[in-house]
Amino acid sequence: MKPIREMSPAEAAGIRCVLMDIDDTLTREGKLLASAYTSLWKLKEAGLRVIPVTGRPAGWCDLIAREWPVDGVVGENGALAFWEERAENGGGSPVLKAGYHPQAIRNDHPVLAKIRDRALGEFPQLRIAKDQFSRLYDLALDFAEEEPILPLSVARRVRDLAVEEGAQAKVSSIHVNIWMGNYDKLSMAERFLSQRFGWRCGAGDGEVVFVGDSPNDEPMFARFPLACGVANVRKYGDLLQNLPAYVSTLDCGDGFAEIAETILAKRKEAPGGGT
Repeated sequence: MKPIREMSPAEAAGIRCVLMDIDDTLTREGKLLASAYTSLWKLKEAGLRVIPVTGRPAGWCDLIAREWPVDGVVGENGALAFWEERAENGGGSPVLKAGYHPQAIRNDHPVLAKIRDRALGEFPQLRIAKDQFSRLYDLALDFAEEEPILPLSVARRVRDLAVEEGAQAKVSSIHVNIWMGNYDKLSMAERFLSQRFGWRCGAGDGEVVFVGDSPNDEPMFARFPLACGVANVRKYGDLLQNLPAYVSTLDCGDGFAEIAETILAKRKEAPGGGT
């Protein structure tokens, strides 16, 4: 990983879309940092498309799409995307739209119930995430969002247990997210970018920068050549085979702000000012 300050003005000038994780990428200890939220506005006002790509639930994504300065949000590790659209004449209030991955399976699947029971039985201090009530497609098991904080070894074991049972599973900085269906953050992000904004896979790779911090971001790190990590991504080094190209010096939301400010500054250094 190279320091974010080494991103070239030419690379920054080519960026059209900024995608980012939320937990421990925009937040710290569960709180959205002012520096990170201000940076979302700055990116949006600079004409860039701003799209969170998160493991958080559909209920949160509804709010984010409506109230944050974003062009859409991909949620539940790729099960869905929400965005707003205005009428063709530009009048009236925007309308919330939703798209779902074709392989998304509702989270009342019996395999998920079996995994839940096995995991909670093996680790009595593990718990169902408090936001589970607003999820549609996945099961989230909390190992580090609230006390007691359990070691990563527990999260890895729960992930492996889920895979043994035939599910998909990813470890985030706070949850183990488990679902049925062959999709992830990357597949839905690509689908959303293509269908909503006409992004071209391959030819448009350099137009996208993704910022993340944890193992469930790895498909995004591997896919996009300008992917960035906030400094706390280093704690997952032994769980990641694919690291981001760039990394911030600061952690969590302050690291995101550092990356955003660097991109915006580098764009101004490029011929034409990155427009």
